[in-house]
Order: sequence, then C-alpha cells, then structure tokens
Amino acid sequence: MRTIKIEKLTKTAFAPYGEYYTMTKPDGHSLDGAIHSFYPDRVVGYFDKPVGFSPLVVKKPSEMKITQVEYHTTTNEVIIPLDDDMILHVAEPSGGKPITDKTKAFLVPKNTVVKLKACIWHLAPLPAKKDSLTALIVLPECTYINDCVVVDLKPEEQYLLVK
Repeated sequence: MRTIKIEKLTKTAFAPYGEYYTMTKPDGHSLDGAIHSFYPDRVVGYFDKPVGFSPLVVKKPSEMKITQVEYHTTTNEVIIPLDDDMILHVAEPSGGKPITDKTKAFLVPKNTVVKLKACIWHLAPLPAKKDSLTALIVLPECTYINDCVVVDLKPEEQYLLVK
C-alpha cells in the first residue's frame, strides 16, 4: 500500500487546493480601534445559497488508511479544526475519477480556517494528537445531499497517511 507523508502546511504547497489563515495568529493589514484590531476578509468563500455551519467529530483511527474520497462540484468547503490540529488529505480535480498518486496530506494547526476549492478530492480530516477531533464544516445548506460525490477506492488506490 502506498504511503503519503504528512507535510507542514505552507501557502505555496497548499495553493493548488485552496487557501488558509490561522485565526489565532492574525497578521497583515488591520483596522485598528482604541481597544481592537480587525483583520477583514482573510479567507473569502463563495456561496450562492444559505450556508450551514456544521460540527464534525472524527475519532482517531488505529491507522490512517484512506479508503474513500469525496468532492463537491460547485462549491468551496471551509473546515476549521477547533480542538486539535488536523490532518487533511487532498488531491486536485481529475475528471470525476480519483487519481490518488497525486494526493498530498497536510498538518493543519488548530484554529486555522481552510477553504478548499470546488472539485478538490478530500474526506473528513483526522485528529493529529487527540483521540478525536471536532471541526467546524461550512458548506451551502444541504451540499452533503445534492453536491457530494463519494468514491470507494479500489485496494490499489488506497493509501496510508504517515508522519
């Protein structure tokens, strides 16, 4: 089985899949008041309908073997790990068929907003340190019903995420 090394999250490495911003370490231009600094529009999502804010709880598996992937054809997905760093595996669009040999995995720090582009292959993030991860998922309402393509990987397409 192929293994994919989990790499550090960097702007350059993650750019093909989307963007991110660590909310607890703001930087760049801010609008400052007497007692506050406001950092506007650090990550912008494009949603054309009501947006759902949904908690996701993922238990840490005994091994990080990936047997399924998914994508959304028309929307971005926003993921925010709330109580642990998360491991996120992604791959670029490939015409509806996963090409897992191009998959990358990133270690995303807690409280980092990640926006995935439409059509990026992924699945639920995994906890990096704790026994479970709680993450906030932001998607247009009912995307998981009307714009979610989930594919079971063939044994030769499956992979293991390693540190």
